[in-house]
Order: sequence, then structure tokens, then C-alpha cells
Amino acid sequence: QVQLVESGGGLVQPGGSLRLSCAASGGTLDYYAVGWFRQVPGKERGGVSYISSSDGSTYYADSVKGRFTISREYGKNMVYLQMNSLKPEDTAVYYCAVTSVREGSWLAGVYDYWGQGTQVTVSS
Repeated sequence: QVQLVESGGGLVQPGGSLRLSCAASGGTLDYYAVGWFRQVPGKERGGVSYISSSDGSTYYADSVKGRFTISREYGKNMVYLQMNSLKPEDTAVYYCAVTSVREGSWLAGVYDYWGQGTQVTVSS
């Protein structure tokens, strides 16, 4: 069973940057597609970005395209989400998740394992 731990969240001013990390144990991340999702109270968890395991293709929600970058370190069981030009509407709990569907997906239900989440707050 894969365990995931997110880190790197915190409080940042609008326009600032954060880098979220997702560390895996109990399995090799290289074999999984990895997604980042976020959730605010009262709303469903929504996809932010994901990276495939088949060819490393990356995908972004329109709301973060051009500002966020997902990347992975093969062999080190780490995936990152670099978040730049942060906006108050990016405030949420961010989760990483993995799926054996090598291409990845925007559907949360496809993901097999989830981390506990890390809070990101964008506020002045």
C-alpha cells in the first residue's frame, strides 16, 4: 500500500509562490500517475494538475495553467507542485494522489491512494 505525505503548504501573500511536495513510501511512484487536487469547505475536491507515468505528460486545470508546474523526480518517490502568482482563490487544502491508470485522470475516483492534505492560504 502506498502512503503519501504532502508538505510545503502555508500562508502566502497574493502574487507569492509555494512549492508543494508529495513524498511516497510503500511503493514506487514511477509506476503511478500522480495528481494534485484541492478542496475548499462545502465544495467537491477538484483536479489541479496531474502527470502521467507513461510518458510524463502534464495536464493543468484552466484556472492554474501558466502559473502552476507539476514535476516528478524519478527514482526518488517525489512529486512537486510549483505554484506561482498565487491568488486568493487558490486557497484550499491540496492533496496528492496516485493511480495505476498510467495516463492519469481528472476524476478523483480513479485515484487509489491519497495523502492527508496540506493547507494553502493566499491572503494579504
